Amino acid sequence: MVKNLLTSLKLKSKKMKPLNYLFVLFLSVLLFSCNPIKLKTFEANNSLLRYSGRVEKLTGETVLIGAASSVSMKFTGDTCVVSLKNLNTNGLHNYISFELDGEDLGRTRLESDSLHVIPIAVDFEKETHVLRVFKSTESQIGQIAFRGVKCEALVELPPMHEKSIEFIGNSITCGMGNDTTDIPCNTNQWYDQHNAYWAYGPIIGRTLDVNYMLSSVSGIGIYRNWNVEGGPTMPMVYENMYLDTNDSKKWDFSVFTPDIVSICLGTNDYSDGDGTHERQAFKADEFIKNYIEFIETIFAHYPETQVALLSSPMLNGEKDVVLQKCLVEIKEHFNASEHKPIALFSFDGIIPHGCDYHPLIEDHMMMAAQLIPFYQDLLLEE
Repeated sequence: MVKNLLTSLKLKSKKMKPLNYLFVLFLSVLLFSCNPIKLKTFEANNSLLRYSGRVEKLTGETVLIGAASSVSMKFTGDTCVVSLKNLNTNGLHNYISFELDGEDLGRTRLESDSLHVIPIAVDFEKETHVLRVFKSTESQIGQIAFRGVKCEALVELPPMHEKSIEFIGNSITCGMGNDTTDIPCNTNQWYDQHNAYWAYGPIIGRTLDVNYMLSSVSGIGIYRNWNVEGGPTMPMVYENMYLDTNDSKKWDFSVFTPDIVSICLGTNDYSDGDGTHERQAFKADEFIKNYIEFIETIFAHYPETQVALLSSPMLNGEKDVVLQKCLVEIKEHFNASEHKPIALFSFDGIIPHGCDYHPLIEDHMMMAAQLIPFYQDLLLEE
């Protein structure tokens, strides 16, 4: 079954169509169409637009915050023009991904502090099309503002899925280093290979047809981060809207109530560090204590949810053995609680091939193929 799922996922990943092709097609439609294209403007707060993931709705724009946060729309006509602004003012670029009628169109780079008006042209065979715009990068890279769309008309999207999963994690969950299609590793910015659309969580979400949200930050841990002792760790930032230390804006947990909260943390707690900062030996007791407190925070917001703890696809040998023993002890701590029993999952035979030993897209597909039956069983128990 895993082999069949993996084959299916690989076939889907090969359907990318470069946006420059779509731009040429768009110009061709403008130049040669017998009937002039009449586009209407729909603001970011239009009720026919649907947002997913960590976002903040502001006047005139909606900010895409977390990895794989998105806006979806169903439109008529042969053209759709989206307005996006990279809110970074520090010179850092950002990335966005487009999906049209279920087909990945690839990533587009958004330069620093600039407004991008991006046309998406389609064929004439269908009356309506569904466009989804995803943030390829994570929260700490900076935010992207969706400023609205121009098209012939927006129509109502299909109903939301009944089931949902929140994926909490670090760089693995973000999709860091997974896409080397256009930019080789270690050539410019450390996040140039980020592609959250092809991280294991969104792959699972699309395959199982469930709603999903990523709450993930590269380098983050449970009691310490990858290169420093202490924080800000995931328990310190999770309840803040922007997954940072700014607690003036809290995340509204009422907007998304997951059936499953999946947590993949521990890789960075067990990291050997950067060779510059002093690094102490891994403290299992402190890790377990902080992990238990974090799960209690999860249950405080989602008392009926199913919590699932994942091992790390980047750890092996003794480190993997110790991490999994810690997860078993954490699970056993909650055995007598009023909440659903904690579920555990261990990856099997994942060898990362992406940047800095992170999983490549193909590795994320393998991870997803292994995880899908696990989540299916959990959802059936709901």
